[in-house]
Amino acid sequence: MENINPDIFTFYKDLDKNNNREWFESHKPRFKALESEVKDFNEIVKFGLEETDDIEKVKMFRIYRDVRFSKNKTPFKTHFGVSFHRKKPNLRGSYYMHLTPQNSFIASGFWNPNPMDLLRIRKDLEMDAQELRDVITDFTFKKVWGELQGDVVKTSPKGFNIDHPNIDLIRHKQFLFIKRFDDKSVLSSDFQEEVIKSFSAIRPFFDLMTNVLTTDLNGVSLL
Repeated sequence: MENINPDIFTFYKDLDKNNNREWFESHKPRFKALESEVKDFNEIVKFGLEETDDIEKVKMFRIYRDVRFSKNKTPFKTHFGVSFHRKKPNLRGSYYMHLTPQNSFIASGFWNPNPMDLLRIRKDLEMDAQELRDVITDFTFKKVWGELQGDVVKTSPKGFNIDHPNIDLIRHKQFLFIKRFDDKSVLSSDFQEEVIKSFSAIRPFFDLMTNVLTTDLNGVSLL
């Protein structure tokens, strides 16, 4: 198992106070060394997930911010962001890890489902949401991931009855689960194992959603 280098948090605290290109360029070798260590950490997480899953790729997001349409013009992100992509189209959902001082977390689910997928999920929930409720209210599942999160529409999506008994789920635009960690937990020797175990615990949710998104409303495969 790989441990997270505590200098990650120190570096990002320093960058937060000096978020400009001159400072970053003078500290770029330090950043690149930390980035390389996180990549090694990611590969072990990927290896652990692949014992029960099929991970197509690991994406580590660039530190450079797109400031074209943002009021915040600081050029650099102050976190490491990593996503672990399941092999599509057979498998749906993805895993994400976010490392930053005092606000690290891992997340699983569907952050930005395309309109067709979102409609398919909502139509399935309109028919019957009991399977999803059983998964997300399971004691063991909730102990790891807590409550379903994500943006929702204020009333009801177009074409759906606001009085529908499953409108609380149908209103979701995102289907997310988030688990937060303090800095001490991230730096502990068992953090990597905790990430792998937590990601693995999301599988009942992923298996159900994959079945929904790879079949039509009659249960016929779309693949």
